[in-house]
Amino acid sequence: MSISITLHAGPLQKAVQQALADLASKSILARISERDHSVWRPQPNEIDNRLGWLDCPETMPAHLDEIRRVIDAARADGLTHALLLGMGGSSLAPEVFRLVFGVSDGYLDLDVLDSTEPGAILAKARQLDPAKTLFIPATKSGGTVETLSFLKYFYQHTAQKVGGENAGRHFVAITDPGSGLADMASALDFRHIFINDPNIGGRYSALSHFGIVAAGSIGIDLDQLIARAGEAAAATQPALELGAFMAAGAQEQRDKLTLLTSDKLAPVGAWVEQLIAESTGKDGKGLLPVDGEEALAATAYGNDRLFIYLRLDDTLDRRAADLVAAGQPLLQFDIEDIYDLGAAFYHWELATAITGHLMDIHPFDQPDVEAAKILARQMVETYHEQGHLPTEQAVATEGALSAFAAEPASSLAAALRGWLDRGQSGRSYIALQAYLNPTPETQALLEQLRRHLQLQTGLATTLGYGPRFLHSTGQLHKGDGGNGLFLQLTASAPQDAPIPDEAGSNASALSFGVLIAAQASGDAGALRKAGRAVLRIDLGADIRAGIETIIDKSK
Repeated sequence: MSISITLHAGPLQKAVQQALADLASKSILARISERDHSVWRPQPNEIDNRLGWLDCPETMPAHLDEIRRVIDAARADGLTHALLLGMGGSSLAPEVFRLVFGVSDGYLDLDVLDSTEPGAILAKARQLDPAKTLFIPATKSGGTVETLSFLKYFYQHTAQKVGGENAGRHFVAITDPGSGLADMASALDFRHIFINDPNIGGRYSALSHFGIVAAGSIGIDLDQLIARAGEAAAATQPALELGAFMAAGAQEQRDKLTLLTSDKLAPVGAWVEQLIAESTGKDGKGLLPVDGEEALAATAYGNDRLFIYLRLDDTLDRRAADLVAAGQPLLQFDIEDIYDLGAAFYHWELATAITGHLMDIHPFDQPDVEAAKILARQMVETYHEQGHLPTEQAVATEGALSAFAAEPASSLAAALRGWLDRGQSGRSYIALQAYLNPTPETQALLEQLRRHLQLQTGLATTLGYGPRFLHSTGQLHKGDGGNGLFLQLTASAPQDAPIPDEAGSNASALSFGVLIAAQASGDAGALRKAGRAVLRIDLGADIRAGIETIIDKSK
């Protein structure tokens, strides 16, 4: 078996044993394999049509030659790069494959775009030669606003370079049968349309076309990758133990699922984050995945944590041992080599479904995701009607910074204090929501702010870029027990980028700058409507100065 689990349950020992006994007594694994919807709910809604991921190790081998033919033909035509256009489940597994495996000689250098921030769009347009790039719009529904906006922008960008009659040859689509994207791709004469199994939800789609096309584009051995997933499907004990461990943590209010990852596996954390947050964060419950947080001393963590160690080498063994010695529950998830990601994806998906049963939640729906989308659409409608987005009155200003909150404040420092005072040790967490261009410089600044807030408060911290996290942790933010403190950061974009009304058209009634502003406003509105503690700070034009000011004023 290529994946092994070492469990140091500590204070969760009894709860884990009870969970494993419950799974055995109810024959949960057998019932899942039989597609028994009653494992989770009496009715099959969004269950009987969401279990196709279980079949990927058996069904995907029949599609691998098709994927290789399309990729090889693109390479033969002189394409050297690829840009996947997607959000959430459509983009996270491709990003993991690219960052973990790299690019094999002669294959396509894949990048992923999942930001509507204008600077991010323009940077990709500058970096890539469309004449040598394969664009891969990917969306299950075929109507994801971000993905279709990316498609229209880069189709127009490509048509200007290679001619409208040739632009379609630089695009392949991944979508469900009969979707709007499938229709658009056909009308625009895309090079190829990959039709995925419609019975697979986005966050469970890593081993379907949504992950495997990207894996093929960078030269991964697809047969070996899928074979490892098949090994996992045949040996499910790791998934059982992982699922029981996570559910035991939720039961004992150790709901901050903190990831330790060997350096090579660090990109996997963002994929795990979406899977766990969107699957468990609902009905007033939820496991908060904490990915990329800087380590504290093992004795500095509270009793709200449980740790999962994704281990490829021994570099973090000492840290893991210190956590166990300090009484923290830790599950070690050993991976022998990077091709075991095929098995790891399957085990995590199955474990999450098992956790859903034990937590008595529906692990395949996302009931609160739509709230922010509705408000964002209303903002866009207002923009179309009035020529500007609705304005909001700042509660405090500090130089170029403006703070926006539901409660009045006499200053930026007071607004920050009021926001932080709503946190409770052992229960709350801080979520940094950055509607900013995800450059390396901005990432470093945000990590500095995250570390400051972690040390200042002792609370677990997360960091996500908008609107990317709306398709990931956004469900948990609005559906969990309401313990999050949300700091939303926006800024003035030095340049904007138009969204064509139609692919191939120069006409544009909306820009990416307006879209991301509407998404930020919609998300803040949805969080406040759900009773969450939200503080938005607009940083103005100087992100570095703005973040440094926040750090100073929150001391």
